[in-house]
Amino acid sequence: MCNSGYYRECRRALYLFRICLVAGMIWASCGTALPQAATGTFPLPMVPLGPNDLVAVAVYGVPELSRTLRIGRDGKLQMPMVEQPIAAAGKLPSGLEADIAAALRANDLVVSPLVTVTVTEYVSRQVTIAGAVHNPTTIQAITSIRLLEAIARAGGLTEDAGAEVLVQSRAESGAESSRRISVKELMGHPDDESNPQLYPGDEIRVPRAPRVFVMGNVRKQGAIPLVDSSATSVMKAVALAEGLAPYSNSEAWILRPKAGSSEKEQIPVPLANIMSRKSPDMELKPEDIFYVPDNKTKRLSADILNRMASFGSSTASGVLIWK
Repeated sequence: MCNSGYYRECRRALYLFRICLVAGMIWASCGTALPQAATGTFPLPMVPLGPNDLVAVAVYGVPELSRTLRIGRDGKLQMPMVEQPIAAAGKLPSGLEADIAAALRANDLVVSPLVTVTVTEYVSRQVTIAGAVHNPTTIQAITSIRLLEAIARAGGLTEDAGAEVLVQSRAESGAESSRRISVKELMGHPDDESNPQLYPGDEIRVPRAPRVFVMGNVRKQGAIPLVDSSATSVMKAVALAEGLAPYSNSEAWILRPKAGSSEKEQIPVPLANIMSRKSPDMELKPEDIFYVPDNKTKRLSADILNRMASFGSSTASGVLIWK
């Protein structure tokens, strides 16, 4: 009885030892099988793969076949020591795992391969936003995303953003389509068609608003963005420039680009009559330069009067002191 009991205990101890040994081998293999790029990262959502995506391929027990690989532009993945590339675009990581395992068996590399595919970077699902936003960026559209959210991730629109947002999409067939969405409708009604769903490959461009340039004898020179319309007027430009500076001329000029030429057309503006409501307001178009000259005669006369006043004051003071 003792001998049989001792024999059973030995078999039990040997069985436990084998279990621990196998568990240690599995632990060590898992620790070396995953490439460095995949460790320490949270798995990305399972969505179909595409060109240029980065995946970490781990083959259990075969560390020389475990590495981080990028899917080619043609949508295929080239495994080491496998003759033919493996189609990866449009597949989930689980589907790619099965195809890699089949390729390893077909090439007599591994008898019963256990393959794991982890996505480390999605590049094929990019949505690009550029133009009049604070932080032009590229967004990974791994999950559902709408236009307003994409603009928010780019830091919002700048002050000189135009009245429309251009969304350009490309279908699987390669055909391109574009949509123009009103910023006013997008901000006012974000839940309807003005806030569309975005898809991988979409490009968002926010054009800058056309501008009118104000120069010369005004209190604040600079560019005025035409956000709400494609034109403005002389009186609005003067108001946005914080008014006329002293000694401004009664006549101003509009320098307007000529179509198909680098020259500019000079248009006289009866500024004094417009400001006094004796003449109708004049329209300013995009890229116009509104120039208010300085009235040198008025300024010279004012300088002479100021000098005479100061001279008379000093003379009178001197006479009083002498007396």
